[in-house]
Amino acid sequence: MIRFLLLLCIAMNLGSVAAQTYPSKPIRLVVGYGAGGVADITARLVAQKLSESFGQPVIVDNKPSAGGIMAGELVANADPDGYTLLHLHSGNAISAALYRKLPFDVKKDFDPIVNMGEFDAVVLVDKSSSVKTIADFLIKARANPDKTNIGTVSIGSTQHMSATLFKSSTGVDTPVVPYKTTPALFAALKAKDIDLAFEMVSPSMSLIRGGELRAIAVLSGKRFAGLPDVPTMIESGVKDFDVKAWNGMAAPAKTPKIIIDKLNKEVNAVLVLPDVQKRFQELGLDPLGGTPAELRTKLFSEIDKWAILISKMNMERQ
Repeated sequence: MIRFLLLLCIAMNLGSVAAQTYPSKPIRLVVGYGAGGVADITARLVAQKLSESFGQPVIVDNKPSAGGIMAGELVANADPDGYTLLHLHSGNAISAALYRKLPFDVKKDFDPIVNMGEFDAVVLVDKSSSVKTIADFLIKARANPDKTNIGTVSIGSTQHMSATLFKSSTGVDTPVVPYKTTPALFAALKAKDIDLAFEMVSPSMSLIRGGELRAIAVLSGKRFAGLPDVPTMIESGVKDFDVKAWNGMAAPAKTPKIIIDKLNKEVNAVLVLPDVQKRFQELGLDPLGGTPAELRTKLFSEIDKWAILISKMNMERQ
């Protein structure tokens, strides 16, 4: 018994020392979406700054899958030592509400660290499209439901659920086609494989400004400052439509508090850097920061919100 207690004390002491010297090796930040999307862009920007402040590489590892399930499972099963982190986002809250069974519990298997920011989504058409407004699309979709479709990224993403909510709110019966990555979505829009795309403002801005794609509506309840001439969904006649996405960072459950607090402190410091704030604003993100408790509250409330919407839309849970 004495030997066991001594070994336990030694193990606890070693764990404490490891936490105090954290990080002493590269950190892996797992992102549930492909390269080129808003999740990837923001994750890489924050990871770069953390690498500089920690003196250790923070490596972004893209694991795209429906609802971010692959990334979530990987991190949920990782050692709780702070070296494998999850890019937690609104899609994870949607998955918790949408899927009957996940290989992890979003509420129990992660320790939230910090909410990095909120961002707007936009409805896009190709530059050559005859659709100039949401009303134009609705006329086209109602006249030819089998010849129109909407594209988004992964099933269970904020974009995918927003497109589904749009269908429910307007009564159109056009298919929603999910793509694995944002570049693939944009390629399909340009090739006229889809008529409309729901995507975040961040990865869309360069194509909008370059005239390759045209924004016809934003999803949040107020206009986006970077696209002041683009109306909201509500202004376009879709009643009560107000969706805004968010992303943050989490660790496997039972990660030492000293590590969670250190990561929280460092990410908050990154988010107030002038060049980071400038870049976020260019991308259409509103940097937030805050405490782990605030992110936990946000996550839980978002799960409840989407569960209500899924029930209201009579969507079949996956």
